[in-house]
Amino acid sequence: MYTIGICDDGINICSLLEDMVLFYAQKNKLRMNTQVWYTGEDLCRYLERGGHLDVLFLDIELFELSGIEVAEFIRNQLEDRGMQIIYISGEASYAGKLFKTQPMDFLVKPITRHQMEEALDLALKLLEKNAKWFEFQKGRDYCFISYEKILYFESEGRKIRIVTECAEEEFYGKISELQKKLPKEFFAIHQSYIVNKTHVLRYSYETVELDNNTILSISKAYRKKVRERLLRGEE
Repeated sequence: MYTIGICDDGINICSLLEDMVLFYAQKNKLRMNTQVWYTGEDLCRYLERGGHLDVLFLDIELFELSGIEVAEFIRNQLEDRGMQIIYISGEASYAGKLFKTQPMDFLVKPITRHQMEEALDLALKLLEKNAKWFEFQKGRDYCFISYEKILYFESEGRKIRIVTECAEEEFYGKISELQKKLPKEFFAIHQSYIVNKTHVLRYSYETVELDNNTILSISKAYRKKVRERLLRGEE
């Protein structure tokens, strides 16, 4: 599930962009959720409360808080470098002012469907390359957890338990399928455990100790691979 944000003070342009995004999602058989704001202040409040966006179409000429100020808030105060920001504007003269906020693209109104689709194609490629969030489904809701906060995954019957620094979550799935989707920092130590290498504090022949003092068993079938990953740094 990708969450696409649109922030523009024009109701019509927001509706048009939202229709384009949903058409793109249907055409490419992707799950996309859209969020719309008409002011930079409302968008910033949403993000400050922990709201998540993968891609943001951001108008530069907003009332009061400008699009550039919103982007500076995202990059500097929230320290979010992963969100793909695509500026939109009625003028083409802003290029020199946008560099510090690291936008992915700049689209000049009126925006065509072809421009929108090219921008989304690139944004999704960059998101896949720099994935920082683990996505899972809980009932009808799609949830996100930062990879860096995940200590380990544990298989319990048909469920997989996610253990983070301060909480636990569960979802239905198979750990063998999960392993294929995770970044290289995650590796199996047992048919029931996948650990995050960045949280490994100590290692012995039979166990791994994580930095929250949890000790997990390494099964015989995985001991050689675990030793290679932790002692020799092999991927």
